[in-house]
Amino acid sequence: MSPAALSRRSAAGAALASAVGSVTPDPKVAASAAATAGQSTTTVVEAPVAPRSAMVAADVPVSTAAPKAAAVDAAYQPRAAVPGPAPARSSGTRTTVAARVAAGTTTPTPTPSPSPTTPATPTSASHALHLARRASFGATPELVAEIRSVGSTAWIDAQLSPSTVADTAMDSLAASLWPVLDLPIWGVHDTYYPDSTGDLGYAAIEATVGRAIWSRRQLLEVMVEFWTNHLVVTAPWAESWDSVHRYQADVIRKYALGRYADMLVASAKHPAMLAQLDNASSSKRAPNENYGREVLELHTVGVDGGYLESDIRRSALALTGMSSDRESGEYYYRQIRHHVGALSIMGWSHANTSAYGEGVGEAYLTYLARHPKTARRLATKLAVRFVADTPPPTLVDRLAQVYLDNDTRIAPVLRALLTSAEFAASTGQKTKRPLEDMVSTARILGVTPGSNTRGWLSDLVWYARNAGQAPMAWPAPNGYPDVAAAWAGTGATLGRWNWHMAQGWMSTDTAAKATYPAFRTLLPATLPTTYGALVDALATRLLFAPLATAKRDAVCAFLDKTAATALKPTDAVLGWRLPYVVALVLDTPEFATR
Repeated sequence: MSPAALSRRSAAGAALASAVGSVTPDPKVAASAAATAGQSTTTVVEAPVAPRSAMVAADVPVSTAAPKAAAVDAAYQPRAAVPGPAPARSSGTRTTVAARVAAGTTTPTPTPSPSPTTPATPTSASHALHLARRASFGATPELVAEIRSVGSTAWIDAQLSPSTVADTAMDSLAASLWPVLDLPIWGVHDTYYPDSTGDLGYAAIEATVGRAIWSRRQLLEVMVEFWTNHLVVTAPWAESWDSVHRYQADVIRKYALGRYADMLVASAKHPAMLAQLDNASSSKRAPNENYGREVLELHTVGVDGGYLESDIRRSALALTGMSSDRESGEYYYRQIRHHVGALSIMGWSHANTSAYGEGVGEAYLTYLARHPKTARRLATKLAVRFVADTPPPTLVDRLAQVYLDNDTRIAPVLRALLTSAEFAASTGQKTKRPLEDMVSTARILGVTPGSNTRGWLSDLVWYARNAGQAPMAWPAPNGYPDVAAAWAGTGATLGRWNWHMAQGWMSTDTAAKATYPAFRTLLPATLPTTYGALVDALATRLLFAPLATAKRDAVCAFLDKTAATALKPTDAVLGWRLPYVVALVLDTPEFATR
């Protein structure tokens, strides 16, 4: 059955089960891989998500006056928060901050963050590399050199003001390859009438991946991916087929470094989200609680935010009227659908006396965005993305306060995070997800657009889908997980490794869709004299450091050589076997580290 033929409501459970199954860690494979790499491993079993209570069907009239809130609350068991998996242990003898605290080898209170005018650490090569790995889609020698040249704080500040970073090559590429993304929603309806299409979704996905690889505004692209995964709208098909491209441009990209309150309101009023979570069909006579629930549980205060079941109902009522026009697909406020009557939700209240209640919904969403529990939830998610699977609570506390002090502005939070002592000390504590691994592979190899760039990007997306992380395709509204244990399974691992090997084949294909530098250029102009020195040089170019001795020797053994074997210019390792060695180096845990 084609994606267009699937009903999201009927297929969501099966799709989610399939997606989760593709990335669920396999303890035996994880243990074997860890043993091969000389690592220890911890098996993590994720707790199941509690089932959602039944939603009210949009076409069944429901009284807005009964039952009473107390009766509703008494009838429902509060939904429990799902604990995140423990962080995977990194290679060698390195331990996490949390582990050192538990062992009593370090104080649980981290060093306070430096002042906003002082870099967290001197811009050493190691700090520049750490910043490049976390604040971009993959470190490159050029990016590390740029950070060292201008200084880490100056680089962060420029990235937080992306309009000051020239990106003309990427902008020109996007304009030439994906002009369809400029279509307004009504223009999509007019162009494709009377049919629907996946064109907009495919174009949005390709453009997003292309920018992740080639844009100079790397921190913006990281945050675009972060918010895409937080305020989820699936692509390329589903109900948002006509509007997902404008959602990316007018909500996610526009506000990625701005005020979260503005982003939340914009997302709630966008036809893509209105279709994704059914608020377009919600009305005073038949309130649909889907979006009213998710805006509390996922977009703001979180499942443990303290709201009651009756709050979910009132949340849905406050947002009635926000809808879309059937003919044009554009946002349209339907006052005839808006519930009128006093509302009180989690400390927010409004008389709500008029059917023209668009401002009521906006005020409610802004209140949620400014809520201290929203601040802590977003601070936690950002710290998980940039610092560690289990971030230091004191860092989360400080980031939440920065968020509140700056009226939900994201840029100050990121600046505080990226210049913090906790960030500087978190080297080795994050693992790339499959899509990031593949994008960073293209970046470190120096792949550039070619004769069929869209086709090449589609190939990358295909590999990412096989690894369990097709961009914008997570079927549930909670987004892809961002912890190592979720991506330790065979599907994710083999998907990444297959992409690494495919780069060698693509680089020698005379009809290659993208442009690859010759792999020989990954080695120094003056050839190393031994196989061990060759592997060291290749690892230094791809990983920014030589491999551990045991791993270097393992690569040499794969070539039926020892580290001391003399290297001759005519050896196969400098020709047809070189792509295999490149893939082996990219398969290491060192490259998988964010």
